Amino acid sequence: MAEQLDVSAGRTCVELFAGGGGLAMAVERAGFRPLLFNEIDRRACETLAHKAEAYEVGGERPPIPGPGERPPLLMGDIRKVDFDYLKGHVDVLAGGPPCQPFSLGGIAKGDEDDRNGFPHMFRAVREMEPKAVICENVRGLLRPSFKPYFDYIKRELSLPFEQRKDGSTWRDHDEVLRHLLETNAVDPHERYDVMHFPVNAADYGVPQIRNRVFIVAFRCDLRINRKRFRQLVKPRFSEASLHEHMIDGSYWARHPEVPREVRGRVMARIPQQPLLRSDAERLLPWRTLRDAIKGIDGQEPLPPVERLDRKEHNLGGFTDHIGWPDARIYPGHTPNELDRPAKTVKAGVHGVPGGESVLLLDDGTHRYMTVRETARVMTFPDDWALAGPRGEKMRQLGNAVPVLLGQVFASAVATVLEEAERPR
Repeated sequence: MAEQLDVSAGRTCVELFAGGGGLAMAVERAGFRPLLFNEIDRRACETLAHKAEAYEVGGERPPIPGPGERPPLLMGDIRKVDFDYLKGHVDVLAGGPPCQPFSLGGIAKGDEDDRNGFPHMFRAVREMEPKAVICENVRGLLRPSFKPYFDYIKRELSLPFEQRKDGSTWRDHDEVLRHLLETNAVDPHERYDVMHFPVNAADYGVPQIRNRVFIVAFRCDLRINRKRFRQLVKPRFSEASLHEHMIDGSYWARHPEVPREVRGRVMARIPQQPLLRSDAERLLPWRTLRDAIKGIDGQEPLPPVERLDRKEHNLGGFTDHIGWPDARIYPGHTPNELDRPAKTVKAGVHGVPGGESVLLLDDGTHRYMTVRETARVMTFPDDWALAGPRGEKMRQLGNAVPVLLGQVFASAVATVLEEAERPR
């Protein structure tokens, strides 16, 4: 994991496109005090409202909270929010702009799609002038067909104060940005140093295969150590190490309940001579779905699901741990396996393809994953309450940033900001 650092209680953050709160939780865990959340989805707002004071967009301007005070939640369209009042108060601006324009699962219209949230993120940067920006999005942004626009996104974040003129195309604006970056004629206070990182959440301790891209930017006048930041966000977990732990028996020692025949099937599928590294280079093993259900980082094991119905009951005192009937598997719709990281949790607004929400049990039967199991796969804490019916809760989780993944990047931001601002 990224190195942890005690940051000043005065460090602050703002979270846009906050959704169910995954990235917001990660940034707060890294030591940043939230000044504002913004979200438009009604159910996600209900989830966030248990820790924030709710205000309607277009109503009164929320106050800037002091230490120990509940942050405000602006509920509504980001296009109607004025962020000028936060200028000079924000260390980190974080958010996951809507990804449907770039998702492989969507219509992939990119810049032409009016759901593209990046222009609104950049306006917030201009109005707040944060020290750092953290954006998370789908890996589809890196597809060859989107590469020119992705490069433009990074240049636009580099020079957020150079606004696109009305009526001009993004390509016209990109030419202006290219020229300014080449001539280096912009005040460092109005220019950002931008980096991007393709990631698989499993490589950061999340029990899920989830390929995403992080875009991180620092205001140039801060002179952040780029090499140091890249070192802090390097992956610390690997599939090869998981295989090594299975071969040497340490994985199975953590799970003595696994039947011998199940263990045999798993071992028959993995390389029996994985690439071994020196102790100094050895990574931690990927965490599996079985690890998540049993509990990671001090969590209590989830009790087994013994009945499948749609009635509200919470097993062992865990909320949202409810067996859901009618799961199916068939070619192209295969279930999650316990001894692998889970498949990517998807929002599934129009139904989840591929079996991502189905779980294969040791006895050969299968069922839908509970909301609580899915939340664990997203590394949400067990006491985080999601609002709405099951489908809405699963959608919030599918749209979220895994908390542990976001925390690695937010903690690294905290570290390099603290180091850059120490007296020299």
